[in-house]
Amino acid sequence: MDQGELLTLLSPEGLRLLDSLPPYDSSADVVSMVARLRSAGHPAQLVAAVLNQSKLRRRAREKFSEFADRMLFTEAGLEQATRLTVAARHAERFRAAGLHTVVDLGCGIGGDALAMAALDLEVTGVERDEVTAAIAAYNLAPWSNAEIVNADAQDYPLDGFEGAWLDPARRNASKRLKNPADWSPSLDVAFAVADRLPTGIKLGPGIDRGLIPKGCEAQWVSAGGTVVELALWFGDLARQGIRRTATVLGAHGITELTADGDSEDVPVGPLGEFVYEPDGAVIRARLIGDLGRSIDATMLSKGIAWLSSDTAVDTPFAARFRVVESLPYDVKALRKLVAARGIGTLEIKKRGVDVDPAELRKKLNPRGDASATLILTRIAGRHTAILAEREPAVAATPTF
Repeated sequence: MDQGELLTLLSPEGLRLLDSLPPYDSSADVVSMVARLRSAGHPAQLVAAVLNQSKLRRRAREKFSEFADRMLFTEAGLEQATRLTVAARHAERFRAAGLHTVVDLGCGIGGDALAMAALDLEVTGVERDEVTAAIAAYNLAPWSNAEIVNADAQDYPLDGFEGAWLDPARRNASKRLKNPADWSPSLDVAFAVADRLPTGIKLGPGIDRGLIPKGCEAQWVSAGGTVVELALWFGDLARQGIRRTATVLGAHGITELTADGDSEDVPVGPLGEFVYEPDGAVIRARLIGDLGRSIDATMLSKGIAWLSSDTAVDTPFAARFRVVESLPYDVKALRKLVAARGIGTLEIKKRGVDVDPAELRKKLNPRGDASATLILTRIAGRHTAILAEREPAVAATPTF
């Protein structure tokens, strides 16, 4: 989005037209809608701008729920924006630490600043890109305790702030930036801020663990089964005695597995009646061993994130599968098994084996009314196929 498109969108006519549109429908006849809006006298640039925003609002509902319907977005800003349920957890960290004034360096479209303002924190969002800063200002307009500044976060003064939040931009247009020195702000700048103030830094969950400073709390967060971020917490925002955290948000609520460091894996054991797949946040945090001990499970193979036990334990930190049958990995044998059981819906999971699930599915040609999960892994050094049934997910908030 350029300045011209933004000015068109932010005009009274633009905002009225945007809010008058029906919810975006990807199957709708866009050509007819454009023609109808143009025949009503709306300029072509305005029509394109509002239709693009309508599409972005629809996509944004996954992260911002109904709040998306009154917000504005850019493509890049929406992609990197923190989903509101997670941003609320960030904001609560600052409030729980007794911090009241927070600077959000590189605030993007303002998702985290919005959550902080909603919890009555005084927040100043700093954004270098003029268009993105204007969009953040629009999104934060309902909160008098929020301010957006169009400035470079790299050298923004920190005087007067009690805490800082940074979500460095890791893209340049459509290109992902792999070098932390190229991020905005750079990772070195983020760590320098953390040396001065209690600070939270949001990073991608797959970042090189060697870049994580020893003294901070590293928190991997998954939402709806997907690992969405790594948050590093410094100073008063880091909880005492905790250096590794796996936070899982799902239908059960919000649960955490914490430790003072990476946990030692549990021993390798035989295939039991149940197989557990640890949540991605647990895997990233390297807390598989602690999870295994909590559910009395062993690993199927060293270094491969599958746990197994003869006991069914409800846990929000892993999906559970009941083993139906296991056999050496062989495509012909698997095709016969799938056909004999009338399996038409087949979920394929693999770890430790070089298999393309999409290609394997074609070869297995599942047909029928039954459903199952096929787990491909190594057991005792041998490629093994485990036919299993997925057990119901945890539905209530657990106690551990």
